[in-house]
Amino acid sequence: MLERIKLEWFSNIRADVLAGIVVALALIPEAIAFSIIAGVNPMVGLYASFSIAVIIAFVGGRPGMISAATGAMALLMVPLVKDYGVEYLLAATILTGIIQILFGIFKIAKVMKFIPRAVMIGFVNALAILIFMAQVPHFLGISTMTYVFVAITLLIVYILPRFLKSIPAPLIAIVLLTALAIFTNFDLRTVGDLGAISQALPSFFIPNVPFTLETLMIIFPYSLALAIVGLLETLLTATIVDDMTGTDSNKNKESRGQGIANFINGFFGGMAGCAMIGQSVINVKSGGRGRLSTLIAGLFLMFLIIVLGDLVVQIPMPVLVGIMIMVSIGTFDWSSFSYLKKAPITDSVVMVVTVLIVVFTHDLSKGVIAGVVLSAIFFVAKISTVTVTKEVMNESSIFTVEGQLFFASVESFLEAFDFTVENEKIVIDFSQTHVWDDSGVGAIDKVVLKYYENNNDVTLVGLNATSQQLVDKLAIYNNKDAKMSAH
Repeated sequence: MLERIKLEWFSNIRADVLAGIVVALALIPEAIAFSIIAGVNPMVGLYASFSIAVIIAFVGGRPGMISAATGAMALLMVPLVKDYGVEYLLAATILTGIIQILFGIFKIAKVMKFIPRAVMIGFVNALAILIFMAQVPHFLGISTMTYVFVAITLLIVYILPRFLKSIPAPLIAIVLLTALAIFTNFDLRTVGDLGAISQALPSFFIPNVPFTLETLMIIFPYSLALAIVGLLETLLTATIVDDMTGTDSNKNKESRGQGIANFINGFFGGMAGCAMIGQSVINVKSGGRGRLSTLIAGLFLMFLIIVLGDLVVQIPMPVLVGIMIMVSIGTFDWSSFSYLKKAPITDSVVMVVTVLIVVFTHDLSKGVIAGVVLSAIFFVAKISTVTVTKEVMNESSIFTVEGQLFFASVESFLEAFDFTVENEKIVIDFSQTHVWDDSGVGAIDKVVLKYYENNNDVTLVGLNATSQQLVDKLAIYNNKDAKMSAH
């Protein structure tokens, strides 16, 4: 226990602290922007980012992953805030937390194994594109100096680490270029242009909503959607961080942790949040590996707002845009272009469809669900081919079935038999197939009964134990004195 605490909290102190500081600076514009998307005061997003990051540092299952207010969640909140106001949003946030805790208890994270690699690659690439697209309004067509600052930021974050690795390059870029902007008074947009920041700590309060069934009916659909999308984005982000760090994480604990964080966060005036791919990548690339980096990100965020609020609002947006462009470039899986050439056409289609749906809807869940469904359809189509070969031996017609017999393959199975023959010995060999469902048993029934109609003698052989059990349980011809032998 003590060894694990030491490993997760104190094995990487210096790098975790510096990485957390960088993440905190990158969280501010994102939290404000997501608040504006949701239609709430910027402090709702900032309080959420502070609360969630601090809480998840202790209760999350993936050390070094950053959770806060996110764009995917903000988009889901828009109708609720518009129709009912921010108090209902906070109530929905608390309910979101409860649902996510239940998801964690019932080990819903197991569904991750059903997400194919093609969908994962598509998800990551779509996120990278969305991160870049979100930066475009902050630098395109504003001023020449904006482009200059973005370019200088990118030069610093890519070149400086070759010579100086002890301090994260994004932190150096933010400090140097903010100082330069303040002293030179260049024509640049700043963090303060996104919204006003209140220099005050969040306080505990119960959302001012009626505690009635009607309120529950209003917020439940939003809470369920927030819980699912938040958990989906969190678990996929956790998998990406696992791959980047070469470590494993407890996905069910992460589910419970996200729920606990959102539940408490709702009582402190924050909107629902989840793991952030962009900030998590910044954290890892800046050297953050332990829980301390996540804790520092949350605490330093609040320190920046309360103590250094007047300086924070002067941070030039082009600097933060440059850092997020670096994140989008680093997040994009550039090997996916060669993957498109090498992978089966179905996998390539799944990846592209996932990317397109996420990018055009700005909804991660729709893209991932579409990708999973499309993969399932392709998989069913691939395994639904059944071949039946016939040979005559010792005055018996022997049919050998190869493939998987289930609802999608019964048609080709039935087409392989000639039911016009009379008074013959028919042997159907299932040793190279598996019967999966009632449709498969129904197809066998149909074949046997049709052969019986013309006085044929039918014997089934080679059914494996599971298939035999299913056939014994569901087949009708068993009551017609069929000859059965399973070898």
